[in-house]
Amino acid sequence: MALRGNGKATTSVLVTGGAGYMGAHTVRALLEAGYHVTVLDDLSRGHPEQIAGVPLVIGDTADERALSDLFSSRDFDAVIHFASESLVGESVKNPDKYFRRNVTGGITLLSAMVKAGVRKMVFSSSAAVYGDPESVPIPETAPLKPVSPYGEGKLFIEKALSWYDEAYGLRSMSLRYFNAAGADPSGQIGEDHEPETHLIPLVMAAVITEKPVTIFGDDYPTPDGTCIRDYVHVSDLASAHVLALKALDSGKQTAALNIGTGHGFSNMEIVRAVEEVTGRKVPYVVGGRRPGDPATLVAACDKARDVLGWAPQHSSLREIVETAWRWHDR
Repeated sequence: MALRGNGKATTSVLVTGGAGYMGAHTVRALLEAGYHVTVLDDLSRGHPEQIAGVPLVIGDTADERALSDLFSSRDFDAVIHFASESLVGESVKNPDKYFRRNVTGGITLLSAMVKAGVRKMVFSSSAAVYGDPESVPIPETAPLKPVSPYGEGKLFIEKALSWYDEAYGLRSMSLRYFNAAGADPSGQIGEDHEPETHLIPLVMAAVITEKPVTIFGDDYPTPDGTCIRDYVHVSDLASAHVLALKALDSGKQTAALNIGTGHGFSNMEIVRAVEEVTGRKVPYVVGGRRPGDPATLVAACDKARDVLGWAPQHSSLREIVETAWRWHDR
């Protein structure tokens, strides 16, 4: 394994937001790959039972003193940074909350890393940095024009990471993922947000409660009139984070990479897939379009394959829905 500047290979990883949906699945993947993992999470949205047995520090990335104490008390080789607020609509209504938590928290974390001599980060970014795409599939070279404070915050940290590399040698991989979905095949951990905004768990909740889910818009320029999104299994996303760490260890340079499948499914295709897997009808109603919802969002993923050697292994729609249902129905 390649060594970083201070002569240490990556064996110990701090995962911020590690008790959340993406974080918990990545923690599991890191442990399976042999890393020592510590989680930093304020538990505002996280679920500590999903990372049982993993060292957990309850705290906020915007707390400079807490970060200083953490980095001085433990020896980390790299950071995977998930901790953030993540509701796009809420960010438009309350940008102050999002810039304070996501931007201020991110910069405070980077500052603590520099002071502690930690020079590798994998950053949980988002397709929201692109805004309304001019064409699909969306390559990493597409214009970066976010249309929400959430997307602006992700883009700000990406840009900051480039400058921190230039000034301090802090190399990073920013993973711009599209629609995370599914659950660990074991059924032990899965998606549990409050409030829930993701389509697949909302459709499954409709099956369980028999309360209709709302499909926003059926008049888009798509084959069935509903939005199309690129769904990637959460376990595939977790593996991308592990591969990104390994790429930094091997000397790969700072980069931003799309993590998706390269094809999409419509909202109604999701409804039909859930009906097929569960054997139940999905109660739904059609509402108006949500402002700012593009008709189609699909990733171009060649760069992730070239840089990381990554390819999705579990992201068929059937497997995504089956694993999600196993979690929700348990």
